[in-house]
Amino acid sequence: MSGQDARTDGRALLAGVIVPLVTPMHRPGQPSARAARPLLAALAAAGARGLMLFGSNGEGPLLPTALLGEFATGVARRWRELTGSGPVLVNVTAPGTAEVLERAAAVRCAEPDALVLGPPLYFHHRHDEIVAHYAALAGLDTPVVAYHAPRYGNPLTPALLDELTALTHLVGLKDSSGDPGLFRHALAAARRRADFGISQGAERQALDALRLGADGVVPGVANLAPGTAVELFRAHREGRNDAARRAQHVLDEVLALHTVRPGVPAVKAVLADRGLCPPHAAAPFTPCSAAERQALRALLAPLDAHLIRA
Repeated sequence: MSGQDARTDGRALLAGVIVPLVTPMHRPGQPSARAARPLLAALAAAGARGLMLFGSNGEGPLLPTALLGEFATGVARRWRELTGSGPVLVNVTAPGTAEVLERAAAVRCAEPDALVLGPPLYFHHRHDEIVAHYAALAGLDTPVVAYHAPRYGNPLTPALLDELTALTHLVGLKDSSGDPGLFRHALAAARRRADFGISQGAERQALDALRLGADGVVPGVANLAPGTAVELFRAHREGRNDAARRAQHVLDEVLALHTVRPGVPAVKAVLADRGLCPPHAAAPFTPCSAAERQALRALLAPLDAHLIRA
């Protein structure tokens, strides 16, 4: 698999800006690596370091397992051509452990640098069951990054984080909870290991997380403003505090697009307008209406200089 050094060091793996990629489709519900090429080129040109496939921005839970492998393989191959060794992480979160293992097998052909796994979905599970869910991936030849997005599934409590960071095949955490106290606890738990990385997925808290010691960020808004996300990370790292604050402010302004139409359809509509991604989504999502597209254009027009371009 690609990126052997990064795979053994979660802090290196999650450093910088990882884009939780939207899934370009050649028709509704049909992922297309070819349709992703313009977007991948634009993201690489903007300085994005890595990708996460099939997360919430990537409509992962709506996509059948059978459709994951070909897309992941094509995107991973192209991303590595564009970036040299930019990491590709693949989310395999599912309601149950059996489906997680099926998804992991389906994307093995893409040689992911890590698998991303959230707690089981739908049912409420006990502490020991959630630990067992993560432990089930220990036999795979791919490290695992835990994914905490509690609005979609079981929460990772402080006690769970303490136990999960002790699993040697887990090398990092992407926290999208937006809970500052929990994030601080996750950082403290992670720092008991020299190789366990922490990344922030709560977009409005990206700079705060970096200041606390996060290794990187995974903001969905980076699909639309990758250069600004990269500038935020670099400005923070270089001690350019005013520039980092300005970048966070711009990202916050771009996020206002979700007041027009929440979620992935709005992001894809903006990208479609810029010639970078078809507007198709997986059912039951539907594309933005003409009125919504017009409202998005008006809202984002003052921010055009900060948005992705071909």
